[in-house]
Amino acid sequence: MKLATLKNGTRDGKLVLVSRDLTRYTDASFLAPTLQAALDDWRRIAPHLEALAESLEHGAVPAERFHEHDAMSPLPRAYQWADGSAYVNHVELVRKARNAEMPATFWTDPLMYQGGSDSFTGPRDPIVMADEAYGIDMEGEIAVIVDDVRMGASVDEAREAIRLVMLVNDVSLRGLIPAELGKGFGFFQSKPSSAFSPVAVTPEELGDAWDGGKLSLPLMVDYNGRPFGRADAGVDMTFDFPTLIAHAAKTRPLCAGSIIGSGTVSNKLDGGPGKPVDGGGVGYSCIAEIRTIETIETGKAVTPFMRFGDTVRIEMKDKAGHSIFGAIEQVVEKYER
Repeated sequence: MKLATLKNGTRDGKLVLVSRDLTRYTDASFLAPTLQAALDDWRRIAPHLEALAESLEHGAVPAERFHEHDAMSPLPRAYQWADGSAYVNHVELVRKARNAEMPATFWTDPLMYQGGSDSFTGPRDPIVMADEAYGIDMEGEIAVIVDDVRMGASVDEAREAIRLVMLVNDVSLRGLIPAELGKGFGFFQSKPSSAFSPVAVTPEELGDAWDGGKLSLPLMVDYNGRPFGRADAGVDMTFDFPTLIAHAAKTRPLCAGSIIGSGTVSNKLDGGPGKPVDGGGVGYSCIAEIRTIETIETGKAVTPFMRFGDTVRIEMKDKAGHSIFGAIEQVVEKYER
């Protein structure tokens, strides 16, 4: 089933079920007012949501036209947002551009940071920033929402806790990252609000593209109307989602509604750096990666970061060409105080 949160003037919106083709929705708030409420009581609520979803598909319940612009992020705010870096190729490239050795442990122990989860932006809301000099960048990612996970959970336990899958634009401010990380205390100002896809889907909706830990389909990133990235999310993923979840739960429990991100989707090409889509490659899921490749190859990055008026679109389609999650589409706007 596919779930969304519609804007209704409140912080947490209204829970609805969306048809598989993303054209219609039916109100589900009588079962649970919000997605978080549903996740808090998932084992009891989920069967009722599934029955309602089937009724929606058969036209047996009242339905209205679903407009992605009316959607908030499925969880407009969450108790936990922990983003990994599962595609180690991305990390390796970034460090290579800085002439920095990558520790061998990066291939065996996941990187993860705790992001701001109190105010996610909607999938069609603008990226509002005060200054282009911040180095505004998009990051196309996959994320999962989990049920309660006990501290010290095994990878198998973590796999069973995955309830929903969605897409992410994890906005990064590259101009602020070096100085912030240089303090030795991690990201904060350099990681503003993220945006998630209009709908979150249960794993069974993904068919054989989902193997319980990875989603093997291309992540489509368009930048200013042109193909920018088509990296396959199931390729070069060093750490799958159960591994990331178990890593996050090593020293703490995770509560229902916690979001775990994959990090920037990134593919190698013939064992080396990727190429742009128009150059025969699968492109990139963030601007930083093409800049690192430019630096490696020519000694200088030439692709600028996002500017006011630029637009990014992130989407994933099934093998028949149908959108699965709807699209994140955001324009960069100047913040006026």
